[in-house]
Amino acid sequence: MKKIIPLLIIVLVLFCLISCESMGDVAGGIAQVAGASDEQAQAIRAVGKGIATFAEAKKAADSLTPENEYYLGRAVAANIAGTYKIYRNAALQTYLNKICSAIVINSSRPDIYNGYHVAVLDTEEINAFATPGGHIFVTRGLIACASNEDALAAVIAHEVAHIQLQHALTSIRNARYVNAAVSGALAGIGEAAGGNVAELTSIMGDSVNEIITTLVVNGYSKNQELEADETALSLLAAAGYQPSGILEMLESLKQKQGNNKTAGFGKTHPAPADRITAVNKNLKKYNVEDTRSYRAKRFGAVI
Repeated sequence: MKKIIPLLIIVLVLFCLISCESMGDVAGGIAQVAGASDEQAQAIRAVGKGIATFAEAKKAADSLTPENEYYLGRAVAANIAGTYKIYRNAALQTYLNKICSAIVINSSRPDIYNGYHVAVLDTEEINAFATPGGHIFVTRGLIACASNEDALAAVIAHEVAHIQLQHALTSIRNARYVNAAVSGALAGIGEAAGGNVAELTSIMGDSVNEIITTLVVNGYSKNQELEADETALSLLAAAGYQPSGILEMLESLKQKQGNNKTAGFGKTHPAPADRITAVNKNLKKYNVEDTRSYRAKRFGAVI
């Protein structure tokens, strides 16, 4: 069985480069070129056929409609609301949703199924979440870090960017693809090798769990976070907010959380210092009239 694993790895690499429909033929070709035994060739061909199930999973994931996206996001939102208590403050929720409306109405994707919605989580933890379909959660702890409306708008713009860039769906799709491919591969080998796949299950299973945890549970990738920051700058500028509001918020997070990577933003986001460096490189693209003083009174009245 150990001799089959290197061949399987080759198949899995090729799987990332070619269409899944060709996997059976490629697997058989590899077996012949490598001089595999009949048993090994049978196993490799079975792997190829198993991985072909990936095509169906990919097709299903890519065909999500806006309505599907919304209901998927609502299920995720329900999970978040079940973990954290919703903070019941009508004035604050209305205020945040007005900020959100100003941001999305001036964006390239103002209309989505059932719209965008912001809710406040009753926790001192500093964090924010965005699910597919327009659900945004901001914690009381994060709101407390904002010194003005533009800094608060930067938080919402960042989460809106995640939604419009479909980062959550990308993570879900990636996890689903890997699960489908690995499940199919293991099933194929199990059929050919009499179910003796404990070693391979350990090798592949741990990696899959790690990928899912990183992408879905512990937050987006660093590149996705930096992309959301860059998009947030354009969203803020288009709505008339100071794009530098995102720097103000990041500086506040840097002071409050430092390099703590065990909770809140520190656990699910790159270090504020890294994000500040990236934002500064893009900030010079925007020249927006400073109208923050007009928003100071309403910010103070609500926050």
